[in-house]
Formats: sequence, C-alpha cells, structure tokens
Amino acid sequence: MRKHKKLNKMLMFSVCIVLLVSMLSGCMEPGKQLAAPASSTKAASTFKAGTYTGEADGKDGVVKVQVTMEKADQIKAIKVLGQTETKGLGDKAIQQITAQILANQTLKVDAVSGATITSNAILKAVENAVKQAGGDVAALKTKSVKKPGAGKTEKYSTDVVVVGAGASGVSAAVTASDKGAKVILVEKTATIGGASNLSWAGKFYNSSAAVAGGLKVDVEKEIANWIVNNHYRVDAADLRQYVTKSGETYDWLKNKGYVTKFMNFGGEQLHLLPAYDTREQTLRSMLADSVEKNGGKVLTQTTAKKLIKDAAGAVTGVVAEKEDGTTVEITAKSVVMATGGYAGNKEMVKEAFGFEGVNGGLAQNIGEGLKMAWAAGAKVPDNFGGQMLHQTLAKATAQLKKEYTPFESSYPLMLTYLPTLMNVGPSGARFRDEAATLVPVAAANTSAFNGPYHLVIVSQSQIDALTAKGMAGLNTAKVPGMPPEFYASFKDQYKVDTPWKDAQKVFDSMVKNGDGFKGNSIEELAKNAGMDVQVFKDAFKNYDEATKTGVDTEFGKSKDYLLPMGNGPYYAIKAEINNLGSVGGLIVNTKFQVLNDKRVPVKGLYAVGLESEGVLFNDTYVGNGVGIGYSFTSGRLGGEDAAIGALGL
Repeated sequence: MRKHKKLNKMLMFSVCIVLLVSMLSGCMEPGKQLAAPASSTKAASTFKAGTYTGEADGKDGVVKVQVTMEKADQIKAIKVLGQTETKGLGDKAIQQITAQILANQTLKVDAVSGATITSNAILKAVENAVKQAGGDVAALKTKSVKKPGAGKTEKYSTDVVVVGAGASGVSAAVTASDKGAKVILVEKTATIGGASNLSWAGKFYNSSAAVAGGLKVDVEKEIANWIVNNHYRVDAADLRQYVTKSGETYDWLKNKGYVTKFMNFGGEQLHLLPAYDTREQTLRSMLADSVEKNGGKVLTQTTAKKLIKDAAGAVTGVVAEKEDGTTVEITAKSVVMATGGYAGNKEMVKEAFGFEGVNGGLAQNIGEGLKMAWAAGAKVPDNFGGQMLHQTLAKATAQLKKEYTPFESSYPLMLTYLPTLMNVGPSGARFRDEAATLVPVAAANTSAFNGPYHLVIVSQSQIDALTAKGMAGLNTAKVPGMPPEFYASFKDQYKVDTPWKDAQKVFDSMVKNGDGFKGNSIEELAKNAGMDVQVFKDAFKNYDEATKTGVDTEFGKSKDYLLPMGNGPYYAIKAEINNLGSVGGLIVNTKFQVLNDKRVPVKGLYAVGLESEGVLFNDTYVGNGVGIGYSFTSGRLGGEDAAIGALGL
C-alpha cells in the first residue's frame, strides 16, 4: 500500500513538472528553448573561426595584432603586425602579455612592471579582434592568470643588495662587487639600464676627454655659482664631491666598455652616451664581469616590497616579489636604493610639486623605493618635490602621426620651440619673454609655473609664410633646439628653409583632433580655447603693439623676435611640458648614507641616483646632463661606500 502511494506521489510530481514546462513554453516565442539553469551556463567564449586584426594606442604609437581563432573556443595564435614601443621594455612586455594570453586563454592579465600603457594596448588590441570574431570578451576576463610562484619563498644572504638597475644601480652594484662584496641586484622590469637607455648625454666635469678637447671648467667658480643659483639650499659637500669627482667617472665607464663621447656644447662639457641599441647589453656585460663573476646575482622582474630592519632599527635586507609571485627575502649588511624616483606617479607629483604635465621618464618609477626608505626611518627632505622639467611637447603630435609624415606631424611641435610666436597661459594672459623657448630648462619651468599647459598662437598669415618658406618665413635663424630623438626620423627635412607642405591641412587636423583651437577672430579663438576673452584680447593687443613698435614693455622681448601677428583665422597650439624624472626624496651624506630626521645615518641604508639628487638642487632641476652624470657618479661612489660598510673595510 505504501509502495502505491509513493508511486502516485511521484507520478503527480512528474505531471506537475510537465505542466509547468508547458505553461512556460507557451509564453515563449516559437522556436525558443528553455534556458539552461544559470549554474550550468558555459563561461567560455565562443568564436567564429578565422583570422582577425585588432589595434590600440600604445605609449609610442599604435600596436596592431593579427589573432587566429579556432571553433573550440580557443585563441590559437597572436601575431604582432606593428608596434613602435620602447625597445627592451615595451617590446618585451608585448611578448610576455601575448604568451600569457595564449597559455591561459584569458584577457585578465596583469600589466608588466614599467610597461603598463603598452601592456594595456596589447590587451586592448587582442580584445578588439575577439569582438570581431563574435567572442565574449567578458567571459575571457573572468579567468585570472595563476601565478605559479604564489606561496613560495626564496631566501638569500649577501653583503650588498642594490634595488634598481638603472645607471646608478648598475654602477653601484659593479663597484661594490669590485670592492670585494657579494652583491645581489634587484630590478622590477626585464630591462637593465632604466632611464639611461633613453637619455642623450651626461656631464662629467673636467674628464680626461674634455680636457684633451680643450675645454676645462673652473671648478671653484662652477661650485660657487651653483650654490648661489640654488639659493644656497643644497648640500655643498655633496655638490663639491660630484663636481670634483665626476670626471673620474668618464674614465671608469670607458674602462668598463661603456664609452661616452665628449662634445663642447656651447661651453658645457657634455658626453654623448653610446648608441641606443648598445647600452643595455654593455651594462649587462659590466654586471656579468663583476657581480655575477664574483658570485652575486642579477634578479630582473623582481619588485622590492619593503626593507627589513633589526631590533635596533638598522636596515638588514629587502623583501621582494618575482613576476611569478614568488617571495624573495634577501638579508644584507648594506642596502642601496637606486629606484629612480616617482615621476611615474601622477598623483604623487601633483601633490609634491603641483605639476600636471607629461611624464617623459619611465612609468615604473612610482615612488615605492622612497616610501620604503621613509618607513625605515629616512627623513623626507625639506625641499622635497623637485622635478626634472626639460622639454616642451605638442599634444597634437601623436594623433597627427596617424595621418601625416613624421615631419608634417611635427609642425605644431616645432612651433612651440620658436621665440617669434606669442605664448599665453590657459587664461589667455601672456606670461613670458618667448625667447625662453631657446633654453630647455627655462622653457619648461616658465610654462609649468604658469599652469598645466600653455598655448602657442599662430595666425593664418604665419601659416602661409611657413608653407612658402618653412621656418625661415618666421624669421628663424636656426632650427629649434629640440632633442635629437624628436627629429631623428626627418633630420634631412629639419632645416629652416624647408617649405611646410600641407601646413594648413595639418593645423586644421590638429583642431579637429581636439589638440588645438581655431577662431576666425581673436575673440572666437579665446572662446573656443577656454580662455577669458577679455584677458586674451588685452594680451593680444599689447603684443601686437609691441611687434609694431619693436618695444616689449611687458617682458622685454628682443625686437629681433617680435614678429607681426598678421591676419586670421588664428590657431592655438596646446603645449605641455615633459618631466624626465623626479629629483630627490632622500638626504644623503658624502658616503651616500641615508639620513634620518636628526640627520644621522640610518644604519645599513644608502641611496644613489635620482633618489639622492635633491642634495644638489633647491626646488627643481636646472642642470644639463647632470641627471645622468650624477647617476653614474653617485652609483660608482655609493657602491664602494656600501661595500666598505658591509665588509668593515
């Protein structure tokens, strides 16, 4: 009896289920089926098999890829069709990201340290291809890449650990090793050399090459002027050490195979760095011949996370993390911070210096080295915040390169370097003698003090003159002082008398792209550019009067540069300032020991390169070649001091 009741209940339940399904089906469109329960929904993406192309903007241009899909929900292959990212950093990031996408079949891949923009570009380019294939991008972003080293720990013991493998870090590691110390060098990216791989020249005072070349600097006069020009807010002993000992660095580098070439740069002793494509390998060879040969290690793609301290407050090592998630604990007797500053940290730069321009340095330099040192007891300098503002950029350049030749796309950029054009700030007020554009540091700092950008005003009459005669049409005696890398791709055309073909089209494209402004009248230009109309009208009237009388009563600009504005329409080029790096953040003595709030050394902690460069400058960098010259010199000397401290020599 119980058995029959149980069967009846089961039958009734089945009938109910059938009726329920029938009712639901009757409410659906013909041909539709019930959706599977959410718990059984497939998370993977479904592609339409084939080959697709995708692209996205990288740091230095467009990254274009060809992606091959298979029906089995698989990204089979990724081929890079084109990219112009930084050699040795961006290109390696592209390789690493594509490998992880293919290996894990996911678009949820962490950016490569130091190449965030490039990493995001390659991911976006592949994503665009996936969309064309009908793939589910959201599904491909649900699966994370599992780091195989997560939970693992590697432990090392050494005499000296150097954090950061730029010019200063490599130099410190090599000299410490040559002094007899066992050294471990930790670098967060895959690249050795840091900003030195992008730099132009360094200053090594009275090097043997400079003296042989007939140029000798009066060291005492140089030091005295330097101190006065920085309002005495420098460490005179550190400054004297750099000026008097940097010349030795030239010979030291030469003996190590890193050969620089002396040039008399208008009376300055500059030394051109080796060919760009040879630098990293030369630095790697230096490390192999010293650090690695003497039993040390070079750990790349390993990011320092914190400093280890003992009970007495002495720094005794570093905790780091490898790219695969492995924790690395390194105990050492001396730790050298060579982490390159914080210019890549936009928020930190704005808070410390009020600067909102472009980071032209390395994206990986975000200040974690400074924060680790501060947490270990290092003093935050009273002059903290200085930046290495050194070049003017035109916002229009990147977009114009997609439409025009390198020479044509650089038209707006070249005009930002000419002293014969009117410059105004965001409000429309003129703010300087435009001859400041002839000196990189003056050009950069006068603009940055005025606001996040400035505007270069050019008229239709002036554009017509450029079209006919090139820069000579604007009374330009010599080509603008742009960095060589800015015009390397069109150096044969980079002459004052080269006509600017299609100049009108280029400037109209600039406006269309939103990187500049146009107005048929000065009032309309002011309105379109977001300037205060009355402020700009007054500035324009005064400037126009100065061009007619030859007397600039506001800024004293030479009449040689007072070029008549001419007829409209009028254009405004948006110009920004390039920040090559932060300056300082730690105070050091002449042994490169980091000082605490009482200006007493934090035992075991040293700093070289940009992290310690604040002892040379007041509130901002005003040198030429000093950044690289000091990085190599401070590294060379600081590495020796760290080894001496570790070995008790």
